Parts: sequence; structure tokens; C-alpha cells
Amino acid sequence: MTKPNRIVSLPVRIYRFYRDGFRSMTVGRYLWVLILVKLFILFFIFKLFFFPDLLKRDYSTDQERAAAVRMHLMEDQSSPR
Repeated sequence: MTKPNRIVSLPVRIYRFYRDGFRSMTVGRYLWVLILVKLFILFFIFKLFFFPDLLKRDYSTDQERAAAVRMHLMEDQSSPR
């Protein structure tokens, strides 16, 4: 006797596909680790050293920061295109 065919929803099939694929990986695991390390470097390390928080540096209070942002937004809208 065979099991009756049960219809399984699409999200469940997708989950099982990826779960089984990641379980059987060998080289792929090292590649995923490499990808995650590169993403960490790109988003966290670069942000710390190359993209300073200019608003926090130039303005001392939240009200001053908000006013500066509003001023720059209004300047951009009023300039001719």
C-alpha cells in the first residue's frame, strides 16, 4: 500500500526544500560564513569609520537636528529643476 497523496501548502514545501538543502551542504556552509562576514564588514565596520553621524556631530539637540533637516528639505523643494 502506498500513502495517500496529501496536498502540502507552498510555504511548507519551500521551507522543507531549504531546510533539506542546508542540511546536506558541506562547502556551502563555508561560503555562507564568508558571505555573512563580508556583510558584517560592509554594514557595521564601514559605517563606523566612513559614514559618521553628521547631525549628531553638528547639532547638540533633537530640536536643532529636526530644524536643520526641515531647512534642507525645503531648500531642495524650492530650487528650480
